[in-house]
Amino acid sequence: MTNKEFIEELSRRLDKTEKDTASLVRSFTECLSQTLQEDKIVNLQGFGSFEVKKKMERISVNPVTKQRFLVPPKLALAFKPSAVLKEKFKNISSDE
Repeated sequence: MTNKEFIEELSRRLDKTEKDTASLVRSFTECLSQTLQEDKIVNLQGFGSFEVKKKMERISVNPVTKQRFLVPPKLALAFKPSAVLKEKFKNISSDE
């Protein structure tokens, strides 16, 4: 689903204009991004949680040249689905 399709569907469900819905989605993503940049966890009840995890530096090996190199530390966004969301997907796969 593209962003445009998502906004169209959400505006239909909320009975709002696409312009208002696009503004709402933009505000939500900006708020979510800002909160994650502040190194806080965002929990959405019934959906899941987003958090920024710190990955430590490590040594890796190029399989072709066998040369070792240092992979620098980095931040990675992680999503953990809620039990409710997991259960919905479990039910979908068992229905088929």
